[in-house]
Formats: sequence, structure tokens, C-alpha cells
Amino acid sequence: MKQTREHWGSRVGFIMAAAGSAIGLGSLWKFPYLTGKNGGGIFVILYLFFTLFISLPVFLAELVIGRNTQKSAISAFGDLSNQSVRWKAVGWLSVLTTFFILSFYCVVSGWCVNYACMSLNHFTAGRTPEEIRGVFDILYSSADINLFWLFTFILLNVGVVYGGIRKGIEYWSKILTPALLVLLIGLFAYSATLSGFSEAFRFIFYPDLSKLTPSGILDALGMSLFTLSVGLGIIITYGSYMNQSEDIPKTGAIVTAMTILISLIASLMIFPIIFTFGFQPEQGAGLVFKTLPVLFSQIPGTLVFSTLFFLLFVFTALTSSISLFEVLVANLIELLSWSRTKAVLAAATGVFIFAIPSALSGSGLLFGDWKAMYNKDFFSTLDYISTSWMMPIAALFTTIFIGWFMDKRLTLTEISKGTQLVRLLQVWFFCIRWIAPLAIIIIILQEGGILDIKAIINYYQSGAN
Repeated sequence: MKQTREHWGSRVGFIMAAAGSAIGLGSLWKFPYLTGKNGGGIFVILYLFFTLFISLPVFLAELVIGRNTQKSAISAFGDLSNQSVRWKAVGWLSVLTTFFILSFYCVVSGWCVNYACMSLNHFTAGRTPEEIRGVFDILYSSADINLFWLFTFILLNVGVVYGGIRKGIEYWSKILTPALLVLLIGLFAYSATLSGFSEAFRFIFYPDLSKLTPSGILDALGMSLFTLSVGLGIIITYGSYMNQSEDIPKTGAIVTAMTILISLIASLMIFPIIFTFGFQPEQGAGLVFKTLPVLFSQIPGTLVFSTLFFLLFVFTALTSSISLFEVLVANLIELLSWSRTKAVLAAATGVFIFAIPSALSGSGLLFGDWKAMYNKDFFSTLDYISTSWMMPIAALFTTIFIGWFMDKRLTLTEISKGTQLVRLLQVWFFCIRWIAPLAIIIIILQEGGILDIKAIINYYQSGAN
């Protein structure tokens, strides 16, 4: 017998929660800096392709799994596989990936809280653009400040997730996600007036194949999965709170469109600043924190706009982090029969402890030789392993499970409920069974050095000439 579960109060509430989870720091923090790191246009084209043909199909598949079982990832895979240990391991992988990502994600979100407070103190006053950019470097190397804001942000999550689905996650998502959209559009409109806008537009949308790299391809796949929150158990968990009448394909299309739009708007807001002030696009994880304060310092009402943006940045980070926390909480409740209070406190404590090395990465106070050994600090290592490897592998096994092991009639019946897009479902199933898993396998082989996609492209280009 299926467990009785709380459900979303409305379709709008679910869409705002799912969109908030998808948009979050993925679109505003990570997408712009990976675009800069990987050469602009070619990365964006790959991201769009992977989002439409891999991440969106997996997003729908995870909703199907969640709504059908009314359970979170581990129990859901168990129920649909007759408690197969191998398939339950896919659920465990998703939860472990969520735990890893949440640990460094809360560190980044703490930076957002810090910048909101600095904006209230008008920290850009009297500083040059270079000095404003340098503030982030000071923050990154400050152990005590990072730990303080990490703890503060986790407390915010505890307050929201404790309230449950309707009174916590759904309530705040319906307020914060639209507010962020309005502010982003306004900032994008201002960035469009900067002298570097045309150069930024070309950088983002003009694909330069010479900048195609194996790591860039894997980054694009990981980014598409990250921005849609798939391979983490989030969408399975959110799907378990859906009503049977909800239109899964339509919901997926809306969330995907919003995610792509916000990612592109965020880039078109940030890169004009970079090219206008002569910065380099390869700024790494601190890109948004180094560029937007420079923009705010140039416009009237700096204190108001800067504070408002970073407060909303905190809230949109919160809409993503609460979805990650909910995965941990829901699985603890199901597996251990804990109360929500106990599960929330246990999840928060575990995340805080595991996040400490990421918070201290810039200071060198912990794991001082980590970068010398792994060529990345602990923060960057955890980011790379979880988003570039663990998420794609979890997504791969999800596609194999629903495309080859789950009963096809059950799958198509579940996704057909409440939708009028029945004709497209066979296309979706084809993508899940063939396109998505094959593409993920090829990309993993490419990163592993077994394939060389760029050499293959160059070979065919030379043959065509």
C-alpha cells in the first residue's frame, strides 16, 4: 500500500517550486562562469542540445517515477524493481550526489548572504572596479566569515523545509521565483545599454568550434542536468507530491523553457559588464560576485538595487537548496520512519559538517595540500565530481531503468495522465531509450579519453572540404 503523502496545493505552486529549484544558483551562478570558462557560444549550443534531448526527457522520467510510486528516490526505485538492490543503488547514488552538491552549494549561498549584507553597507563606495572585484578574493580566503554565513544559510533552510511542502517550499517559491524574474529582466534591460553588449551577444551565441574541448562537452552535459535538477532525486521527490491529474509533459516544458530563458538572460546580464570594463570571461566560481557589484556601482540607487538583487539571489539560492534538503529529509523519513523535525535537524547537521572543507578551501586551513595533489581545491573537486560525473551517471541509469526495465505500458500510462500531448510521448520514450543514454555514454567515454569527438569532427570537416 502506498504511503499517504502531502501534495502540492496548486499547479502554479509546483511549477514555481520546480522552476525555483532549476533556476537557482545553477542559472545565475554556475551557467555564466562555465560559459566563460568553455569559450561561450559552443558551450551554449551544447547546453541547449543536451537540455532538450537529454535533461528534459530525464526530467519527465523522474516525474513519472515519483508520481507513480508516491515515494522518494531510494524507495521509488525499490518499489518499481521488486526491491532490486542494484536499482535501489541508483536511488542511493542520487541521494549521495545531492548531499555532496548541497554541501558546497550552501557555501556559495552563504556568499550571497554576505554580499546582501555588504550591499546594505554600500561596500562599493569609493572603490574602483578592480577593488570591487577583489572583495570576493578576500571573502573566499576568509575561513571564519565563510563558516558563519554557511551556518546562517543552513538555518534558513531548516526554517523553510521544517514547514513541509505547502506551508514551506510551495509558499515561498510562489513569492520568490516571480520576484527574481522581474528583477533579472530589469537588470538585463540595463546591461543591454552597455557598450560591451554586442560583443557579449556574439560571445554567447556564436559557436567557435576551435574552443570545443572534452571537458567543455562534459561541463555542458553536467550543466544541463544541474539546471533542471535531474540525477539528484529532487524531481522524483517533487513528483511524488504531484496529483494524478497534473500534466507531466506540459509541466516539464514550462520548467525547461523558464530555465533556459533565465540562464541566457543571466549571461546577457553579466557578460556585457565583463566586456564593457575589460574583464576576462574566465573568472571561475566568483564570476557573478565580481561583475554584478561593478554594474551596480555605475547606476543610480546603487545601495537599493544591489541589496535587492543579492537578497533575491539569496532567496533563489534558497528555492534550490530547499529542494536538495527535501531529498535528504524525505528519504530519511521513509527509510528510518523519523519525524520531519528529526530528519530536518539530522540532514542540516550532516550537511554543515561535510561543508566545512569547502568553506575553508580558500583559506588553506584544512587539507592544505589538496590542490597540489588533485589540481583543484576541495570545493572545486567536489563540484567537478558531483556535477560532471555523479549526476550524468545517475541520469544514465535512470534512462536505462525507465527505457528498458520499467514496464513500458505502465510508463506510458503514467505520463499520459492529464496531458493532451499524447502524440509526443513516443518521441519522448525514444529519447529516453536511445538518444539520452547513448549520448551520455559517448560523453563519458570522451572525457575518459576513449573517444575523441573533436578529432572526429575535424576529420569530417576536412573530408567535406
